[in-house]
Amino acid sequence: MKKENRTALRRGLRSGVPIAMGYFAVAFALGITARNAGMSAFQSGVMSLGMLASAGEYAAVTLISSGAGILEMIFTTIVVNLRYFLMGCALSQKLDERIPLLHRFGLSYCITDELFGICIAEDTPLNPWFAYGATSISAVGWTAGTVLGVLMGNILPHAVVDALSVALYGMFLAVIVPASRKDRFIMGIVLISMAASWLFTVIPVLAAISSGFRVILLTLLIAGIAAWIHPVPENV
Repeated sequence: MKKENRTALRRGLRSGVPIAMGYFAVAFALGITARNAGMSAFQSGVMSLGMLASAGEYAAVTLISSGAGILEMIFTTIVVNLRYFLMGCALSQKLDERIPLLHRFGLSYCITDELFGICIAEDTPLNPWFAYGATSISAVGWTAGTVLGVLMGNILPHAVVDALSVALYGMFLAVIVPASRKDRFIMGIVLISMAASWLFTVIPVLAAISSGFRVILLTLLIAGIAAWIHPVPENV
């Protein structure tokens, strides 16, 4: 492995530690839910390792507990996780055009809300090994949390697990605050996005839209308007 790749891998591992900690707390609660749905620790661990998506997995567990069919579970999970297609398109723009197809397929596994946040904040071009490092340790935290949630059941109160998940919000703040302080336009976009997201939860018609489609709609609308008003030169 080249020196720059080893350096990127180590940086990714360090960056993935707080994400893994937040993932562990959220996944622990998911594990409890999976246990109540009749899933084993092995089944839950394979699901978490393969999907790395909290909303998608909660939807899958809910459907499993209700006795839904396989096709229904597949379709629902795709819809809930549809925003990751959009994130993948954005992340592909940060890759060097010489990056092999194998790495592009590998990076498709490295897309979650949190991992996308730290990868998109990286300097262009993005070194795939940074994403691999962050994802590897994050996946361990997510999978371990799910398995222990199944094994340990309801030992920890839900209030404690919910409180631990605040680490994820802290990670998001660490990503957006420095960029917002450097650029007032970005700060404005962040504030508008927060306000729009809140409106989608309080207006009855908008609140009926699923979370996955909500993210896609807001991202396309706000990012499109922002790109039209304040385009970034291609050489930046």
